[in-house]
Amino acid sequence: MLVGLYVARGDDFLAKIAMAERPSSRLLARGEGWAVSDVVCRSGPDDRPYEERHSNFSIAVVASGTFEYRAASGRELMTPGSLMLGSAGQSFECAHEHGVGDRCVAFWYAPAYFERLAADAGARDARFGGLRVPPVRALAPLVARACAALGGPVRLSWEEMGVRLASHAVQLSRGLAPGAPAAPPGAVARVTQAVRRIEQDPDDELSLGALARTARLSPYHFLRTFERITGVTPHQYVLRARLRRAATRLVTGPGKILDLALESGFGDLSNFNRAFRAEFGMSPRAYRRQAG
Repeated sequence: MLVGLYVARGDDFLAKIAMAERPSSRLLARGEGWAVSDVVCRSGPDDRPYEERHSNFSIAVVASGTFEYRAASGRELMTPGSLMLGSAGQSFECAHEHGVGDRCVAFWYAPAYFERLAADAGARDARFGGLRVPPVRALAPLVARACAALGGPVRLSWEEMGVRLASHAVQLSRGLAPGAPAAPPGAVARVTQAVRRIEQDPDDELSLGALARTARLSPYHFLRTFERITGVTPHQYVLRARLRRAATRLVTGPGKILDLALESGFGDLSNFNRAFRAEFGMSPRAYRRQAG
């Protein structure tokens, strides 16, 4: 994963983005002081991580895949639905020790531009308070719309989304627990395996016991380890993975909402509508109509 290396400065910025070797980057939109790209990385366990540096501020919405994000302040497992946070001047590396590839919607902000956004959000210091924001409900609508835009034409303002993401990320990152002990590498590997199992087919029957067996842990230890590493419980992660996929299908296909609810692992339409409204603040029908 390569994200946030360059300040958005005209054609020089675009030329440097194109020079990235392992990840491929497709510019989605740009403006004065900001840019957003679809970044696909194909690195895997055989690729040695290398040190990079954020020359500007960056927020990457992880759309698919998993990778470990490391910096002097710690390390985090990046999973779909989470935000990877990069402060200007921060050195880092990304490792794919337990799986191949990832895809992110990466927002870059020039330092002066981002500092204004952070100040407007009430932060005295523009630097993030952590390396990651987990897939929390407050971010679900923004994350789902960003991911849906990768699958086809979706009506949205990238600039507005970038501003909203910046405000949320600054505030939420301040609430992350600092100095938490790093999880042992073996635990990260096992949780990564479970996450990839979920992302492969989130609509499948994914009980705590089944996921724990995948990770070769007892349900008790798997629950604690999963939440510690990803920031959410396995149930919350599976539910949000299903709802993200459903939200993408709503705006990229003409299928019936009832069929979509059943295919997404919900027993009936009312449960699906309730969960969808709780996650995205509106009904599936309204969500489809708004994005159309």
